[in-house]
Amino acid sequence: MHVAIAGNIGSGKTTLAKMLGKNYGWQVELESVDDNPYLKDFYEDMPRWSFHLQVYFLNSRFNQLKNISKSAKDTIQDRTIYEDCYIFAANLYQSGHISERDYQNYRALFDSMIVHTQAPDLLIYLRADISKLVANIQQRGRDYEELIRLEYLKNLNNHYEEWVGQYDLGKLLVIDVNELDFVQRVEDYAHIIENINLEFNGLFS
Repeated sequence: MHVAIAGNIGSGKTTLAKMLGKNYGWQVELESVDDNPYLKDFYEDMPRWSFHLQVYFLNSRFNQLKNISKSAKDTIQDRTIYEDCYIFAANLYQSGHISERDYQNYRALFDSMIVHTQAPDLLIYLRADISKLVANIQQRGRDYEELIRLEYLKNLNNHYEEWVGQYDLGKLLVIDVNELDFVQRVEDYAHIIENINLEFNGLFS
């Protein structure tokens, strides 16, 4: 079984993926962040590094999906290949940080890859307002993320809501995390587990 967590920067995807992996005994596929050679440069100069960053993430995610398809283990994935294209690359293109030529090249690469992948059995979308995202980003204290602009987060949230509203590739669970603290409050984490288990009952019924 393949479960994936989607959500904006700072929504809690990685933390929840690790917690759910431990809870259910799933293999955890995390996003390549700490070892990403482009992220710091990207936040300092988006027009210069957007295309490089998006190609790096796309290749990394595609390799994750190949590993998931070969694995006999249930897996939870931190962010999906769809977000790379429909959220982040699209936003950078519409914001003028990726040129028409590079964006069309990127989309052609994505289209070539996506036919060799399968959608997750369950997609969990963590919905969070800007204030929640900013608080989480500040709390984890990554130096390069201090350069993230509010407008960038707002645009990403708009893309997420549009994409999730049209998502039809499999089962979708939307969790509003604005009032949740699933790390510190056991009842909040239990609420998430309860909702996931209900989705599992639907998958296997």
